[in-house]
Amino acid sequence: MEQNIQKIKEYNPANYERATMEEYGYKNHKKLELTWKIVEKVLLVFAIFMLYFAVLIIAIQSFNSSDSTTEFASFTFKNYIDMFQKKSLNDAIFNTFKTSIIATGIATVIGTLVGIGAFYLPPKVKARLSLLNNIPLLNADIVTGISIMLIFSLLLPINKHIFGFWTILIAHIYFILPYIILSVLPKMKEIDPNMLDASLDLGIRPFKSLLKVIIPAVKGGIFSGLVLAFTISFEDFVVGYFTTGNGYNTLSIWIYSSIGRKSLFPGVYAFSTALTVLFIVLIVIYNIVKGRIGHAKKDK
Repeated sequence: MEQNIQKIKEYNPANYERATMEEYGYKNHKKLELTWKIVEKVLLVFAIFMLYFAVLIIAIQSFNSSDSTTEFASFTFKNYIDMFQKKSLNDAIFNTFKTSIIATGIATVIGTLVGIGAFYLPPKVKARLSLLNNIPLLNADIVTGISIMLIFSLLLPINKHIFGFWTILIAHIYFILPYIILSVLPKMKEIDPNMLDASLDLGIRPFKSLLKVIIPAVKGGIFSGLVLAFTISFEDFVVGYFTTGNGYNTLSIWIYSSIGRKSLFPGVYAFSTALTVLFIVLIVIYNIVKGRIGHAKKDK
């Protein structure tokens, strides 16, 4: 005991070498972390480049005075001036907007009501409905298009001119409807499940309670589903190709037909670029307005 006390008194840290972090097993990964950060940035730039490369090519081609896609003759705005001078293109653009807007509007109303109603169903029934709703999403577009075409073909003995606006409209409603439902259901899970019962207890009628209480609570999901459904409907080609007829062409079908004839009108590039810029501006404005509304609510 006395020897141990003596050793403690004689102990001087200066007489001993300090152990390094490496001796404890520490490894310096600064070089590896720096390398990984560089790789992350390179992969991010590459991913962005691959996503927007095609859009950039179309934008460059929209200012090309030559019809050839492999040669840039000179810079011009002529394609933007002439993009609405081709009647068949104008009809295709009008048909695309008409089909997408009507289909999105109908699908939004039906999808919102189905999504709200499905939330209040028993769990087993809700699970079965979700499974049925996911089938069109998982199904290939070509299978969906051919299936709908075969269904409408059964009605040809009744109406030989059935294929056209109504068939493509019904087809669009069918395959964009699940996106609305999937956008509304998660928002329904975020609200109080007793909100509807509470409004009914206060004397509000069911339909008015739906309009004044439930729909405002899930309007974010409705809007996001509406935008997604409109985008998918607007750019659709496969389903529309199999369900259209009687000379009713959307923009994608018109472009496909033009490429087949090797005579793609240069105004298509201009219209596509203008449409892309318009959507970007609308998204920026929406985010700015949304941010200001959020700040205003916080200030209150």
